Amino acid sequence: MAAESKTQVAIGATEMDVAAFLDAVPDERRCAEGHALDALHRRVTGCGPQMWGPSIVGYGSYTYKYDSGREGVSARAAFSPRKPTLVLYLNGAYFGDRQAEVDALFARLGPHTTGKACLYIKRLDKVDMEVLEALVRLSWEAMCEVYPD
Repeated sequence: MAAESKTQVAIGATEMDVAAFLDAVPDERRCAEGHALDALHRRVTGCGPQMWGPSIVGYGSYTYKYDSGREGVSARAAFSPRKPTLVLYLNGAYFGDRQAEVDALFARLGPHTTGKACLYIKRLDKVDMEVLEALVRLSWEAMCEVYPD
């Protein structure tokens, strides 16, 4: 049996109320950061949010299909206000010839770590919000180019 992507298993678009989810984040600072990230994503994407699974706030959607034939639908842009860190899903930041631009933005962002297609931030007030918005915009634009549906 082929391994499933953790994110794919954990998420699927739901009818959960995004504002209620963000309002229910127990840590007051993390709650405010979640609302700030929602505003940033709305500005960049022009889309309203939708819950993907129990804890991911996503904007837009796209259909992907791997060479293996496996396919699915996921959010074009997303974040999750998790307890230890804020997680931003920047899948599009890794497409094409954008790596130098992405690296330059990450160098200016402030304290963060990265994973395969994730950006982890412990405190939103410690990063440059203009740089963060540029990263989200770059990822969104790349996702729209690669997955124009």
